[in-house]
Amino acid sequence: MSEQTFTDADQHDGIEPDMASAGADQPASVAPDTAAVVPMNMIQALNSALHVQMAEDPDVLSFGEDAGYFGGVFRVTDQLQQTHGLTRSFDTPISECGLVAAAIGMGAYGLRPVVEIQFADYIYPAYDQIVSEAAKMRYRSGGQFTSPIVVRSPYGGGIFGGQTHSQSPESLFTHIAGLKVVIPSNPYDAKGLLTAAIEDDDPVIFLEPKRLYNGPFDGWHKNPVSPWKAQDLAQVPTGKYTVPLGKASVVREGSDVTILCYGTMVWVSLAGAEHAGVDAEVIDLRTLVPLDIETIEASVKKTGRCVIVHEAPKTSGYGAELSALVQERCFYHLEAPIGRVAGWDTPYPHAFEWEYFPGPERVATALKSVMTGGSR
Repeated sequence: MSEQTFTDADQHDGIEPDMASAGADQPASVAPDTAAVVPMNMIQALNSALHVQMAEDPDVLSFGEDAGYFGGVFRVTDQLQQTHGLTRSFDTPISECGLVAAAIGMGAYGLRPVVEIQFADYIYPAYDQIVSEAAKMRYRSGGQFTSPIVVRSPYGGGIFGGQTHSQSPESLFTHIAGLKVVIPSNPYDAKGLLTAAIEDDDPVIFLEPKRLYNGPFDGWHKNPVSPWKAQDLAQVPTGKYTVPLGKASVVREGSDVTILCYGTMVWVSLAGAEHAGVDAEVIDLRTLVPLDIETIEASVKKTGRCVIVHEAPKTSGYGAELSALVQERCFYHLEAPIGRVAGWDTPYPHAFEWEYFPGPERVATALKSVMTGGSR
């Protein structure tokens, strides 16, 4: 470990709001036309995925509030309208229910709409459409219709956006049969996963961590033990490639304990493992549904210990499902209770945003606890 010390509050988890993530390992199938590789942050990588897919498939559309001419609040849809035209990239009224309902109809008709919800906190008015219509389309029609839509949204905290711009609602969607839920942690994966989501015939909730949107890679995250070279994986092919849904990434190999995480918490977990001095195996889930349970099971049976890290509140969070699955499949291999590190069970605390986030110190404490047979 370096001489620098980290604390949850004053070091801001080591990830500032204008800092971007980079990538995980690269199991994607890369097409021959991706020889051109350039540095991209996550915004640019997502934008590239949309441009490539819209150029290749005339059935792909992109729309949302301010997502047309302006290019979105975070510029993920920048220049789509100017490049692909008003009928394929356009602005919508301020009606999340309406724009998702329109996307469902388009998908049943045969199009592949990509809807932007400006912030994940705004997705709740569309929840009934997503749950009762999009998720059920294939089943209620006996396979006659599908809902090949992607609902994209920035999610999580880190930009001082307050209670209505910072929530992490992933567990509300992982519970719904018929939905797929994707959360990338880096530019390379973001582009490949979004491409795979657009080409999927079922609805995908695609949540984009705002803390990882912008800026260069910050070198203190580098872990010399890990083959996961983030600065290399911020190099993104300009052409088409996919990262398969349902395949996790072992971003750091280890033998002492398994850390399960996704999104921004991948970076926090790597830092926490270094801070604790523990030989942790860090798994970036990438896709929450479908879940790569085989990779998780193999890792926990190897290490005998497990810590789960996510930003959302702990109670009924996705970590509870992961904990149950690990216990069911790996009980006789566990040497200690499963640890969970998560956000507080409170409404999002604007004034204490950085204290709310799980940081390297909290992750390190959990790792040390499971290493001594304790629990959180």
